Amino acid sequence: MTQEHLDVLVVGAGISGIGAGYHLQSNCPDKKYAILEGRASLGGTWDMFRYPGIRSDSDMYTLGYSFRPWKEAKAIADGPSILKYLKETAQDYGIDKHIRYNQHVKRASWDSGQALWTVDVESGPEKEIVQYTCNFLFMCSGYFNYAHGYTPDFPGIENFKGRVVHPQKWTDDITYDDKKVVVIGSGATAVTLVPSMADKAEHVTMLQRSPTYMVSRPAEDSFANALRRYLPIKWAYGITRWKNVLMGMYFFNLCRRSPEFVKNKLLGALKDLSVSDADIKEHFTPKYNPWDQRLCLVPDGDMFNALKDGSASIVTDHIDQFTETGIKLKSGKTLDADLVVTATGLDLQVLSGMEITVDGKLMDLSSTINYKGMMYSDIPNLASSFGYTNASWTLKCDLTCGYVCRILNHMDEKGVQQCTPRNTDPNIELEPWLDFSSGYVQRAAAKFPKQGLKTPWKLHQNYVKDIVSLSFGGLEDGIMEFSKATGEAPVLKKAIAAE
Repeated sequence: MTQEHLDVLVVGAGISGIGAGYHLQSNCPDKKYAILEGRASLGGTWDMFRYPGIRSDSDMYTLGYSFRPWKEAKAIADGPSILKYLKETAQDYGIDKHIRYNQHVKRASWDSGQALWTVDVESGPEKEIVQYTCNFLFMCSGYFNYAHGYTPDFPGIENFKGRVVHPQKWTDDITYDDKKVVVIGSGATAVTLVPSMADKAEHVTMLQRSPTYMVSRPAEDSFANALRRYLPIKWAYGITRWKNVLMGMYFFNLCRRSPEFVKNKLLGALKDLSVSDADIKEHFTPKYNPWDQRLCLVPDGDMFNALKDGSASIVTDHIDQFTETGIKLKSGKTLDADLVVTATGLDLQVLSGMEITVDGKLMDLSSTINYKGMMYSDIPNLASSFGYTNASWTLKCDLTCGYVCRILNHMDEKGVQQCTPRNTDPNIELEPWLDFSSGYVQRAAAKFPKQGLKTPWKLHQNYVKDIVSLSFGGLEDGIMEFSKATGEAPVLKKAIAAE
């Protein structure tokens, strides 16, 4: 069995893992690290999803890295452009040289005696088990199951003579030219698919159980593009980034303070896009308040344009059953279809579904408390990169990477090898880690860690607060326990192959 020792082992070579590589090289240059990627290429979400129109619903001035300006004209970028940005970032900073592909992490075991993780990995198509040891394990593998998405058990689906596909499993052989298409769902993926498929399909119907708040916004940021003409690229990028961050925070807080006011504004804006009062009431008025779930971004009003020209339509109803030729609804209506796309959500999982043991004890992550949105009570030397639900993913990931580097350097200065968040308050009040009413979140809530109602166990979803806490706050907070290995010092092993 091959075994190799690293100071830091990063899992995942998507937007978070590449960011982790940059921060480790910049802030902990003496640390040896590697990035394990389960797939055959980097990019994570932006390499795996190939469905029509795949794009971000966050602007690239905040989804992009703080250290690498986004230079394209479109702020709401398509998937291939984002993947190109990630590949160029990895190449330009030499991060790609640290990536090991087709490495699927299965188990991680912590030994306090040596202050060491031993990580079992399935390597290559043969799934040969190899081992890595590391002093710190940094999980940057996202929050959903890459093997499959979520599709409900639709009655009669086996009778349908057409094709059914989940967007996560989209392949190049799927054709929809001159076909009747039904897209099931009302989230960001469905809102992206409908206008992207409408120009080739005979007709596209978005079938939703309930409406989602939708906001039309220009795909290009005219302010950013104007700044670039007069300022150095880094200055223009930084100013635009902060403009978008502050506007996003203001809007989110306004939604919390005055939900009815925001609701009326959002629905009123649809009238300016020629959406009728009847359609607004039936198809675009959710039962929940703005930002109880993510808002759907409609760049340049593309979906509303498809609805207006008749190439697409929306039906708000419940599925009774699939038939041979389409879908029968609870209302008695039927939708004919040649292709059904189930944009019904993700299957969320914690830390890639990896099995974790600490000193021989199998850890139940759902019974742990999340520390500062990145570490877990009673689990040493492990952090995960998890972005915001109310803002761009990368904003929080950048801060997380910086904090991990601060922790690593602090341990070196103190001459200790372990850092472990410890809850010392037996009366701490707990709540779900993700305070979101979306179905895909609620389905997974029971298996996720909890959060506390006070710092540092509270997940603030606030970029400015997190900058203060993670970039400048004290590391010795009485909760994070720093300690030495309880046994002999770890033996460094480098590429030792068992003969």
